[in-house]
Amino acid sequence: MSNHKLMSEKLKEEIAKELGVYEQVKKDGGSWQNVPSTTCGKIVSKAIEIANRAVENY
Repeated sequence: MSNHKLMSEKLKEEIAKELGVYEQVKKDGGSWQNVPSTTCGKIVSKAIEIANRAVENY
């Protein structure tokens, strides 16, 4: 298994703040365990959207 991260922690935190779940992650000591899978899916979708915009503007 690779240790290569596909999404930086900073980006994940920024999107989580935007979606209103970062406080839960912070409360849980940085653990994403209590974040619902649908919300994690929204974080991934948002990251893909940001990446696509970056490619389009390149």
